[in-house]
Amino acid sequence: MIARRSFLASLLAGGSAALGLGCSRRERVADPPPAPPAPTKLPEMPAPEAGPLPRGQVGTETWTFDDGGRAVVIVPAWLEPGEKVPVLIALHGRGEAVKGPVEGAMGWPRDYALLRAIERVCAPPITTADLEGFADPKRLEDTNKELAARPFKGLVVVCPYVPDLELRKAAPLREYGEYLVKRVLPRVRAELPVLASPAATGIDGVSLGGAVALRVGLGNPDAFGAVGTLQAAIGDDQVTELTELTKGARAKNAALKLRLLTSKDDYFRDAITKTSRAWKAAGIDHDYANVPGPHDYPFNRGPGAIEMLLWHDRLLARA
Repeated sequence: MIARRSFLASLLAGGSAALGLGCSRRERVADPPPAPPAPTKLPEMPAPEAGPLPRGQVGTETWTFDDGGRAVVIVPAWLEPGEKVPVLIALHGRGEAVKGPVEGAMGWPRDYALLRAIERVCAPPITTADLEGFADPKRLEDTNKELAARPFKGLVVVCPYVPDLELRKAAPLREYGEYLVKRVLPRVRAELPVLASPAATGIDGVSLGGAVALRVGLGNPDAFGAVGTLQAAIGDDQVTELTELTKGARAKNAALKLRLLTSKDDYFRDAITKTSRAWKAAGIDHDYANVPGPHDYPFNRGPGAIEMLLWHDRLLARA
C-alpha cells in the first residue's frame, strides 16, 4: 500500500526539496520558458463518431487523482476502432516540478512541444529545424532512413506530474514508483486504448524526470518493457549503485530494454557516460547516445521529444 500521507507531503513540498547533488551538480531551475511553438490549448479527445483522424493528430485529457496527483494523457487520434498501442510514461524535469501539479503536468504536452514532435515523426523527413537546430547529420540521415522503412506507429503518452523528489532518498522514489505502477497505470489500462502487458509499457524522462524514470523502472522491472532516460540527473558517485540496481533489474526481467541518452552540453554528461561504460563492463546490454544540444528547453522540444518517441515506438511490444 502506498504511503499516501508521505506522497502527498512530497507533492506539496514543491520547490523546497534539494536534489542532493551538491551546488555544482544540482539541476538548475530554468526561468519560465519562452512561448512554446505548439498551441497552449491542448486538443480535446475527438468524438467516437468522428472516426480515425489524419496521422499526427492527437486527443488529450487531463486527469486528477485524489491525493493531489495530476497527469495529461495524449492519445493518437488516427487509431482504428478497437486498435490498441503501447503506452509510454514521460516524466518532466525539475523546472516543471517546482511549478506544482497544474502547470507541471503540462511540461511534455505544452512546454516541451511533444504534440508537435508527434506530428513531425508521423510526417517525415525530420529536419534540422524539428530538432531546434541541434542535429548530427549522420544521425538525422539514419533516423529518416529508418522512418522511411518503418513509419512511426503510435503510442499513448502519459505525462504525470513529478514532485521535486529527493533523488538521494529511497523512500520518496519508491512511493512515487508505487503511485505510477499501482494508481496511474491501472487507470490508463482501464480507460485508454493501450496494450496492457509490461512489454508494451515504457517509462522515460528528462533530467529530474530521467533520474526518476531510471529509479522507478529499475525498481519495478516486471512492470516495464523499456526504461529510457534523457540527460538524467545523476552523479558520478552513483555509478556503482546504479550498475548494481540494473543488474538486479535484468535478473528479474532479462528482456528489459535500457537507454542512457546525453548531449554535448549536458552538465550530467560525464556521469551518464561513466554509467554507460560501467554497464558495458558489467555485461549489461543497453543503448547509449550522445547527441548535440544543451540541457535546456530547446533540447526537450527538439532532440529530446523526438528521440524519446522513436525509441519507445520501435522497441515496445505491439501484441
